[in-house]
Amino acid sequence: ALGSPLQTFRGLLRELRHASGRPYRDTPAYRHIVATFRAHRVTSQKLCRAQQELHFQAATYLCLLRSVREHAALHREYHGKGERSPEEVAGLVGFRLPQQPGGKG
Repeated sequence: ALGSPLQTFRGLLRELRHASGRPYRDTPAYRHIVATFRAHRVTSQKLCRAQQELHFQAATYLCLLRSVREHAALHREYHGKGERSPEEVAGLVGFRLPQQPGGKG
């Protein structure tokens, strides 16, 4: 269910790119993620017992970052626009208002 550690790593970098206003490679978060993944990788000389734990924590953090970004997008789209016309509200939910006879509306 976790996927590969490389997919999780790339997903974290993608979310950092979305979250950062400046180049994400200059951020302390980027340096921390890269250093942590490098320190916990499996090599031919050692087997890191904490790799699965790190991968689980990274996947959980990735889920949090995605959820926060998607929540903010939904909040921007649907919140705080004030009073809406009936036509606009119907369009939001995928309906059209019926046309009145005589060409009105």
